[in-house]
Amino acid sequence: MLLVEETAPDQGALPVAALKSQLRLGSGFDPVEDATEDAALAGFLRAAIATVEARTGKVLLTRVFRLRLEDWRDPAGQPLPLAPALAVESVEMTDRTGAVTAVPADQWRLIPDNQRPILGPVGAVLPTVPMGGSVTVRFTAGFGTSWGSVPADLAQAVLMLAARYYEDRGFDSGQQLALPHGVGALIERWRAVRTLAGRGGRA
Repeated sequence: MLLVEETAPDQGALPVAALKSQLRLGSGFDPVEDATEDAALAGFLRAAIATVEARTGKVLLTRVFRLRLEDWRDPAGQPLPLAPALAVESVEMTDRTGAVTAVPADQWRLIPDNQRPILGPVGAVLPTVPMGGSVTVRFTAGFGTSWGSVPADLAQAVLMLAARYYEDRGFDSGQQLALPHGVGALIERWRAVRTLAGRGGRA
């Protein structure tokens, strides 16, 4: 399995102002009001978002992803690794020679779910993946394009974690592996066990 993020959150959607308030009220830090500092804070926010998304399997700000599999995990329905999935943009088969064929949209459908969205067949099963080839699914996932659309507990977890990254920026990030307790508590209900492997362990 290969999962690639094709688009990144727009910087304007990142809660830089909210992070500045969090730093002032929570830790006494007062960031300098300039473009360089804003860019640094945006970097901490992106890192915090990536961490929360990796721990929960939830996409906070809407983006497009590309999933490549060597075979379906289950031809009756392929779980998508991220939620909430909003739309499946395309499904393409690649044969062993590298030739790509688009799968018509009338052969698959998105089955939405807040924990485990599924690419399902319109008929009994999904189209067969070519032997020695792969299938690529492009899909859009996320709670929305603005920070206000992110659930409050996940949004607060990101701000808390970004503030921690800001405070600890002088330390080796490799030593900061464990989530702060408050962050872990906020994201716990969003965590889900995800089964991503392809059928027979091929993905």
